[in-house]
Amino acid sequence: MFMGTTKKSKIYNVTFIIVLIVLIIPQTRLPIQVFMNKAIALIIKPSVIDVSERKTLIDYNWKLKDTSNNTYDFSSAKGKVVVINFWATWCPPCIAEMPSLEALFQSYKGNKDVVFLFVSNEEKEKLYEFMINHNFSFQVYQSVSAYPKNFNVSSIPRTFIIDRNGTIVIDKSGAANWNSNHITTVIDELLIAF
Repeated sequence: MFMGTTKKSKIYNVTFIIVLIVLIIPQTRLPIQVFMNKAIALIIKPSVIDVSERKTLIDYNWKLKDTSNNTYDFSSAKGKVVVINFWATWCPPCIAEMPSLEALFQSYKGNKDVVFLFVSNEEKEKLYEFMINHNFSFQVYQSVSAYPKNFNVSSIPRTFIIDRNGTIVIDKSGAANWNSNHITTVIDELLIAF
């Protein structure tokens, strides 16, 4: 019995050392972190904020530009359902949830009453390269002016879903599965409820 425990300990220790080495090597660290965050995102469902705790935007004064230097005025999103995702190309949880955000975008890209804003503070060349390498079709933006205080983004990824009246219905930090029946039901109900 003592010999079996020792063998199990050795296997555990060797496995632990291998995992540590793999996580230390830069070429393997990011893919492993992305994989782990994808697994977590499959479990995590963004929750709708209780009506009594929701906050409404009072400031739509926010200017953005896309990777082609086209300007976007956030005030044009008034009266629409808005999905805003703050992210970065180096962020494993951001990368993990991007395929589900792309799928959600594809579901609503033809609907003029739904706006998607994917916002990063990275250089446009880096953003453009990331989008091409991952075959994402949504537009990415950089802030030209300060974002409204309601967003208060201190960590990424951070995603907001805002109703047509400017009320924040979902405020989620961390990776999540955005292409779920739960989220499409929320957006569909927000489109009807105006």
